[in-house]
Parts: sequence; structure tokens; C-alpha cells
Amino acid sequence: MAKDVFHQQVKNALIKDGWIITNDPLTVRISEVVKVQIDLAAENAIAAERGHEKIAVEIKSFITGSDINEFHTALGQYLNYCQALEEYEPDRIVYLAVPNETYQDFFQLAFVQRSLQRYQVKLIVYDPKEEEIRQWIK
Repeated sequence: MAKDVFHQQVKNALIKDGWIITNDPLTVRISEVVKVQIDLAAENAIAAERGHEKIAVEIKSFITGSDINEFHTALGQYLNYCQALEEYEPDRIVYLAVPNETYQDFFQLAFVQRSLQRYQVKLIVYDPKEEEIRQWIK
């Protein structure tokens, strides 16, 4: 599996935000011959403050020529990963990580917003330069 361009930056941002990376990648076997690999899995380091949370993060860079094509791929992966984890790790929450610039522009389009709401997509908005999480959107 090829890692996303901003994989390390998101990983560093999660660590800065108090998460412990538990898998890089998280592999989920959905049948005898089929498995999926989600970019990262993490647990919060400060359980007393947040309660015990486990997350899976699919990282997207949105640096190719077509944001809509990347969005189609990202949404499909997100939905597949949610379904796979429902069966095998139902306490783990899936997030789609997107760059702040893409979130501020492309993700504000009405079509994208309707899709995010319809499929209840949870987002992590990150700054790849500062290696920081800007927003958690549930």
C-alpha cells in the first residue's frame, strides 16, 4: 500500500494532539482473501480527559488534478472502512483526514456538504505544513 503524501504529517499531528499510534497501517481482513488497510489507527493517550477513544484514520492529500475524483475515492474508502470496522472493531471510529486548504475550499461546496451529512462522514482537518490538527468534525 502506498502511503499518502501527507501520511507522516498527519501521524505527527495526531501525536501532538495526544494520540498514541497503534497501527500504521491498520489491516482489517473482511474475508479469507480480501483485506483492507486503513492508513492509521490510534488511541487517546489521556483517557481521563476524553474517555477511552479508538480511531482509524484514512488520510487524503487532494493534490491531484481533480478534487472530485479524489473525493469519490475517499468517500468510497471511508464507507467501506466503516462497514468493515462495524463487524470487526465496532468501538473504533473512522475519520477521513483532509488538508485545511481543501476543507476551506472544496469541502464547502453544497454537493460535498450534502454528501458528508448524508453519510455522516467524520473529518480531521489538518495543516500539513504545521503538522497540526485544525478541526475535528463529527
